[in-house]
Amino acid sequence: MGKLLIVGTVAFDAIETPFGKTDKILGGAATYISLAASQFEVDSAIVSIVGDDFPQEYLNLLKAKNIDISAIEIEKNGKTFFWSGKYHNDLNTRDTLVTDLNVLANFNPVVPDHFKDADVLMLGNLHPNVQLSVIEQMEEKPKLIVLDTMNFWMNNTLPELLEVIGKTDILTINDEEARQLTHEYSLVKAASKIQAMGPKYVVIKKGEHGALLFHDDNVFFAPALPLEEVFDPTGAGDTFAGGFVGFLAETENISFNNLRNAVIHGSNLASFCVEKFGTERMKDLSKEEVEKRLEQFKQLTQFDIELE
Repeated sequence: MGKLLIVGTVAFDAIETPFGKTDKILGGAATYISLAASQFEVDSAIVSIVGDDFPQEYLNLLKAKNIDISAIEIEKNGKTFFWSGKYHNDLNTRDTLVTDLNVLANFNPVVPDHFKDADVLMLGNLHPNVQLSVIEQMEEKPKLIVLDTMNFWMNNTLPELLEVIGKTDILTINDEEARQLTHEYSLVKAASKIQAMGPKYVVIKKGEHGALLFHDDNVFFAPALPLEEVFDPTGAGDTFAGGFVGFLAETENISFNNLRNAVIHGSNLASFCVEKFGTERMKDLSKEEVEKRLEQFKQLTQFDIELE
């Protein structure tokens, strides 16, 4: 069993889609990542911060999934990070209505001593300086450092972001962000440019159109499972990342072939996340459901063809 350290937001979300809306519910990148990773035999911990308005029941939920929450700082008289968004009818585009950083504004992450030797470090979407601080606190370089980021940091903190990218093994971003970062429309060219920045591997997420994995001249594509209903896409990318790193931490194998399997596991878990609001689907997801859907993925992607 590998050790997985997850750094990211534990937060409140308020979401509106064409199918309904919520008040404040459990959200945050680290929450989705850790819930997905808990489907695997891994020793995981979250480094994050919340206010004292954060319900104990949410912390208990994470703890019940065998996630170490000792490094989730609770700031007295502080308010938890809050995001609110409204999705358009196609569910691919959304408007951010509110972003209240609250306690996240002055967050100084502290890596617990018993996770400074983690095998896999998952840097969820945060300020690059926070991500860098965590890398520098590790006593030895993890076998794998995986970085997630977004266009906001490209627009506002590009030099710091490039420094973090240079220290990571895998960058996971969506297609729009890959194009912005590299000024290349072709995702193949974009991936090549990103690898030149430092990461050995690049995962480009394409939402309902699946995900691409690049390493040198090797490319692997995993489709997204066609679903009858997509209820709420919030957290799907983080759930993908959690499944991806959870599988890698469990198997302790970072060959390209095993990364291909990790992409499938990530896509599989993300397909559950979108079926209900927020983290609702991931909270009660059974291993039997996961295995059954993995079989669907297998049938979707396997075929026999005769080559002369």
